[in-house]
Amino acid sequence: MQKILIILHAPPYGSERCLSALRLATALAGRDDKPQVRIFLMSDATVLGLPNQIDGATNGLQGMVETLVGYGVDIRLCRTCALARGLAELPLIPGTAIGTLADLAEATLAADKVITF
Repeated sequence: MQKILIILHAPPYGSERCLSALRLATALAGRDDKPQVRIFLMSDATVLGLPNQIDGATNGLQGMVETLVGYGVDIRLCRTCALARGLAELPLIPGTAIGTLADLAEATLAADKVITF
């Protein structure tokens, strides 16, 4: 099984990089050959882990995260980045979790491919 790590730095809103990363992750996780997909949210991307955000039209990003969790994708928020933004103690979208740099290092070493957005 191929192992793919996606590291996301882009904020959820203001550009399409976050959306593009989630779309790619969904396409990969939904494949018949079932690659193992992991996502690590860093910098302003950690905001993506918060529930109930409305982007003006829908809560599509949360729905995409929930779909990925349903596919078994491991989604972690950088602890240091979350602490810096006051997010570490807030409730997260179910199935996501706070991760550490050691988690990211392990995921990087285990991955066959690392993609950054």
